[in-house]
Amino acid sequence: MIIYLDGKYLPEGMAKVSVFDHGLLYGDGVFEGIRAYNGRVFRLKEHIDRMYDSAKTLDIKPPISKEEMAEAICEVLRRNKLRDAYIRPIITRGVGDLGLDPRKCKKASAIVIAVTWGAMYGDLYEKGLRAITVSVRRNPPECLPPNVKSLNYLNNILAKIEANYKGGDEAIFFDTNGYVAEGSGDNLYVIKNGEILTPHTLNNLRGVTRMVVLEIAQSLGITVKEQNLGYFDLYTADELICSGTAAEIAPITWVDGRVVGSGKPGPVTRQLMEAFHAVTKSEGYPVFTAKAGSKAKAATGTKAAAKAGAKTTGKVMAKAAKKAPAKKTVAVAKAKPKPTAKKAAVKKPVIRRAPAKRTAAKRR
Repeated sequence: MIIYLDGKYLPEGMAKVSVFDHGLLYGDGVFEGIRAYNGRVFRLKEHIDRMYDSAKTLDIKPPISKEEMAEAICEVLRRNKLRDAYIRPIITRGVGDLGLDPRKCKKASAIVIAVTWGAMYGDLYEKGLRAITVSVRRNPPECLPPNVKSLNYLNNILAKIEANYKGGDEAIFFDTNGYVAEGSGDNLYVIKNGEILTPHTLNNLRGVTRMVVLEIAQSLGITVKEQNLGYFDLYTADELICSGTAAEIAPITWVDGRVVGSGKPGPVTRQLMEAFHAVTKSEGYPVFTAKAGSKAKAATGTKAAAKAGAKTTGKVMAKAAKKAPAKKTVAVAKAKPKPTAKKAAVKKPVIRRAPAKRTAAKRR
């Protein structure tokens, strides 16, 4: 395995960081989880943008540009001859002393790892996951914003430990106000009466896969609402799903001893899963074509990226919708075409947002 470390491509055994790196000592750094499908990196620009936003929030100056990071990711895939992979780019605060003061860290460090890793939940995509609502609460945004994907994942790990002890495949976080936040490593969606209900992203990570789910839902004519959710919504859901880069889209069929819906992945869930796989087969930035010099710029948003980039999600979904059988709970409608312009733009999902309440939720 070849790993990128601060400008060098090194064998796994030689890719080493200092024991004084604050990423190791304090979890002081940021990371991303990205997937490549069939030689294409899926939503590369969105992932890199999110990682650099996380770094800016923590006042970490990345040692390389976005374009250089994109090229490092592609080059690691090439050198390892990986067409389907899970990619982990990391930026740490860098080497300092044993104190907390980040000013002692003179330069940040950049790392890129890529491995072969299939969908995280294995055969559970057909059976459904068992989820446990845990006592650990999600970090409130006034302490550590959940939208910062930092190297400090102890909050998530504590939730996962509790779910493991209680026999769950995944943990469900609530926030300090008593509302559903997210899973230990994925976003959550309640499906009720053919509509998708999902929490606001104030108390959970603004997932890249989450945005794909919302785009797919719009293209299939499924209404999406962002609103506060509680125990009642989880227990009475017709269907329940989670999504993330590692998890992709996975059904949850059991929560705290209650069977969700029919106890099997439901029709809306299957539509979303099928459509998601269709999108990942057709979208993504190509790794093994064209020269490296033009790749980095294209991956981070130039005109070349618009041409070489993915097909519009709506077009892919239109094909998926034709194949999928009609579902009573889902209104599938073709969107009226808009006047053509010089540049084709992916439509933003129209989401009905309920105001996020800041008062504690009362549970019966």
